[in-house]
Amino acid sequence: MSSLSSNLAELFGKLDLLPHIASLEHFFSREQNIAIPGDQERHYRYIQALDALEFKAPPKSVAFESIINHLKKQGVLRFEEIHELLKVVRYFRLMRNHEFAGIIGEWMGTIIIPEPFNEIDEYFDHEGNFIESRDEELHRIAQRIKAIKTEINDSIKRLFHTQKLAPYLVDTQIHYINDEETLLVRGGFNHALKGSVVGRTGAGFFYVAPDAVLRSKEQLRYVLQERETKLYEYAKRFSSKLSNLVPFIGFIDREFDRYDHYQARVLFARARDYAILKPQNNADIVLEEFSHPAIHKPKPISVDFRSNLLMITGVNAGGKTMLLKSLLSASLMAKYLIPMKINPHKSRIGSFKRIEAVIDDPQSVSNDISTFAGRMVQFSHLFEHKSALVGVDEIELGTDSDEAAALFAIVLDELIKRGQKIIVTTHHKRLAALMADRDDVELMAALYDEERRLPTYEFLQGVIGKSYAFETATRYGINPAIITRAKALYGENHEKLSVLIERGSELERELKRKNREVDERLETLKSQERDLKEAREYLRTELEAEKAKLRTGYDEAIREAKDAAKGMDMAAIHRQLNKAQAKLPKPEPIKIAEPEPIKYEIGQAVKYRTQRGTVVSVGAKDAMIEVEGMRLRVKLTDLKPSGNLPKKPKVTVTSQIEQKSGLKLDLHGLRGEEACERMDKFLSDALLQGFDEVIIYHGIGTGKLAYAVKEFLKAHPSVKSFSDAPQHLGGFGAKVVRL
Repeated sequence: MSSLSSNLAELFGKLDLLPHIASLEHFFSREQNIAIPGDQERHYRYIQALDALEFKAPPKSVAFESIINHLKKQGVLRFEEIHELLKVVRYFRLMRNHEFAGIIGEWMGTIIIPEPFNEIDEYFDHEGNFIESRDEELHRIAQRIKAIKTEINDSIKRLFHTQKLAPYLVDTQIHYINDEETLLVRGGFNHALKGSVVGRTGAGFFYVAPDAVLRSKEQLRYVLQERETKLYEYAKRFSSKLSNLVPFIGFIDREFDRYDHYQARVLFARARDYAILKPQNNADIVLEEFSHPAIHKPKPISVDFRSNLLMITGVNAGGKTMLLKSLLSASLMAKYLIPMKINPHKSRIGSFKRIEAVIDDPQSVSNDISTFAGRMVQFSHLFEHKSALVGVDEIELGTDSDEAAALFAIVLDELIKRGQKIIVTTHHKRLAALMADRDDVELMAALYDEERRLPTYEFLQGVIGKSYAFETATRYGINPAIITRAKALYGENHEKLSVLIERGSELERELKRKNREVDERLETLKSQERDLKEAREYLRTELEAEKAKLRTGYDEAIREAKDAAKGMDMAAIHRQLNKAQAKLPKPEPIKIAEPEPIKYEIGQAVKYRTQRGTVVSVGAKDAMIEVEGMRLRVKLTDLKPSGNLPKKPKVTVTSQIEQKSGLKLDLHGLRGEEACERMDKFLSDALLQGFDEVIIYHGIGTGKLAYAVKEFLKAHPSVKSFSDAPQHLGGFGAKVVRL
């Protein structure tokens, strides 16, 4: 591709990414290299900021290199070239007038359009046409041109009505041939029409320019030359002004290149529902729901590749090569901030200085090199690099399997020592078994559905896969009788040996995994034991300090009392005793709960002084009672219940709370309103279950979700406080909430 360097184009081609890059290039305003020069971290921030805004795509444009060189030589620009400058200037002016917030607004604020551009801009319309009406002389010339053309058309139309010419006319239309007004006539026209033949048709008719309009055409040519002279004067004047602005033109040319990279990626990602991943400062590759753009109906893959070497084994035609290409493609697209189909919240990709793909068969007759020799040449070049991501397809290609297993085990070990991260596909169980006992090696197997006799295009980490060569051959049309004979020749012992190698490797890795888990658990228990010892020591220190404080207080109080006893007068003795009393620890005041007021009901039996009666009515402070047929109004405080109070029915309320809330909530990928609804329900459930502290994960991203979470927690009445989580619990991407 013209916009890619040869090496980069070759790498994109090996990974089947050229159509994807071509689709991205349609969103560029001008042709340029797909790689953004400079700090990728800075570019990613601007892309994220631009993605949060609504903006129009810039117009198609060309680079200003030739225009700048022309101006430096005091040349005169064509109006088309001037319009190219104006398109970029107008777009930056539009973006500046939007007054965007954040770094995009600050960036646009640095682009200040010089006044000469504003003056030149007034002479061109949106399509780049010169507005001749702004100049009186040009306007007059335009009117003359229009009048002459009208006169020419009228003269030709009059010829249509000439009886002498009528038999020779093919039609009554004016035909423009080479910018000449002509008539389409039959042979023999010279008897009725004077003119010059401009062209012929396939049917033998002639396009003739009549001599009757020659004089008018001469006038038109003269007026057009006069117009061109006047327009050239304007072009010369504009070019003179622009030659003084060459530094600014170079500046906006570079800024527009940079902006074009940003907007193309943003609009491409929006159009395809893609995401842009920023490379991390490590070598981990964690893909979640990644789809290679070359596959029409892809099955998203999820891979966790944090070790130094990933060995992919398993069924033939089961997607091993495509998995290798997917890992390399995702890393390459992240390196150049190219949008891709992936879950950005659960994926992360490290930074790699180089990405190498050893995929194609290097055999070449013209270069007199075999498959294996070509592979050795490719591997020899890999030793020249460090911190590279390398993908090797069918590593055993072209030589004996046992020798290759030993050779490539050492080669891979040396490449790992040079800091390279390697992805390998292979059918060599011997090679996989040799490498499987290393802690820095990951295994992954392409799976096969034995019932359906088809590959599933899914992968299982941690195991060595079977090739299923016989089954694959059957699926692709090999006669079953041939397959049966091949299986008999292969033998049952070989099959058992392959199974033992696979199972032995799996058991070894499982044992190592369990040992690691035990070590981690032991370390956790030791850490908890240390914490308990520290807590016990802290409490003991606090207790001793409190005892010492009390002892000191009582000693001082006793000393003050003794000093008081030595006093001569009673007033001095009382003052010293009061002083000693003040130094003693204050006893906690005992709160005596006041009895609840009795609520009397109508018809209730009560006792008033020595009389017994029943309540007739109850007021706020008094009641009407009936005693032996007489009604008395008395204060409620003078009444006492008589006999047993009426029993109230006992109501038992059993609350069954469904266990819904956990200690943590993940808000990744949610909008602000959805996140607030989730948090409200989550905090309510947490309060009902008695949790004092929970954690909410929101991620970092653009900061919008984090801001929404922060504002919601500020306003929630049940939240006592919240803060960013510790680094090992998510850091700035999570909040610890205390309820």
